[in-house]
Amino acid sequence: MSFELIPAIDLLGGACVRLSQGRYDAATVYERDPGAMAGRFAAHPIERLHVVDLDGAREGRRVNDDALRRIVAAAAGVPVQLGGGLRDSESIAAALDLGVDRVVLGTVALREPELVKQAALLQPGRIVVGIDVREGRVAVEGWLEASDVDALELARRFEDAGVAALVYTDIARDGVLAGPNLEATAALSAALEIPVILSGGVSCIADLRAAAEPELGLAGAIVGRALYTGAIDLAEALAALGDRAC
Repeated sequence: MSFELIPAIDLLGGACVRLSQGRYDAATVYERDPGAMAGRFAAHPIERLHVVDLDGAREGRRVNDDALRRIVAAAAGVPVQLGGGLRDSESIAAALDLGVDRVVLGTVALREPELVKQAALLQPGRIVVGIDVREGRVAVEGWLEASDVDALELARRFEDAGVAALVYTDIARDGVLAGPNLEATAALSAALEIPVILSGGVSCIADLRAAAEPELGLAGAIVGRALYTGAIDLAEALAALGDRAC
């Protein structure tokens, strides 16, 4: 099984930023032109870009469409998956019409699972479930609200729904370069048939090598802050993963 190294672009106010542990008041701006950032990532042999509309996640509606259009154009054929603010069938369809390859559904996966299942039926291979966890429980509404549901309970609701993948984010690890939660992510992957993508905490190439170990069974890892700070060089990371990278 191949392993995808997926660079992340988080959008806030039209700029490319990174949050720390999901805190909107702890955003660092790394690039005012997200299209330029997408172009730099797409210059490497990556299989996918991961984009999050942070304003959309917080407000419950698509906000950064202009920035998204620039990203899709600059990605030059590299598939883009988008999450944030996609809470109904109309917004899902509109995002796909903008040229996005896949959409990541988080809040609506918890609150309206039948909508996600219907979307997966109508758009095979284009629906991803996002499960963001804080202290063992799923968080929604841009990570601002906690639920009493755990990750595996939520994931199993979509086991036979035909979703393309599941993105598992440990919020406490996100944006702080503290290392990923491999144990929890691998346990989730082992319990499911759905491909699981790791997100949150990847800080160095060694973290990526560990995540790509075949026995963990992970489909890929999303990398954000480490790419922006230079802690991970994208070309070196792809080379280090060797045959395991897509």
